[in-house]
Amino acid sequence: MAIAAYEALPEAFRDLCGDVEIRIADFADEAALDSVGVEDPLDLMGLFEGVGLAQGGAASWTGQMPNAVWLYRRAILDYWAENEETLGTIISHVLIHELGHHFGLSDEDMERVESEAG
Repeated sequence: MAIAAYEALPEAFRDLCGDVEIRIADFADEAALDSVGVEDPLDLMGLFEGVGLAQGGAASWTGQMPNAVWLYRRAILDYWAENEETLGTIISHVLIHELGHHFGLSDEDMERVESEAG
């Protein structure tokens, strides 16, 4: 579903993502939770990890891990079980939001990308 959500994004947006990796884990680890000040792993559905384009990117930095978007499966599924949105809509929303951090996008920009993704 994450791949389908990514492929539904506008082509120009995908082209700008470059080598950002999309990773899936059941839960965020302690380091990820600490980095955003969240205690309960069910409260974190996604995370951008790396040096985004707004901060100069990471393409030329040696020793830098690749930029990644994490989608946390259990948190997403728990949110889905408690809300009316479709699972695909939730995954798309989290993916776009986290990719938006890579670009330094505002919430309004992210909403526009989401609406264009359908």
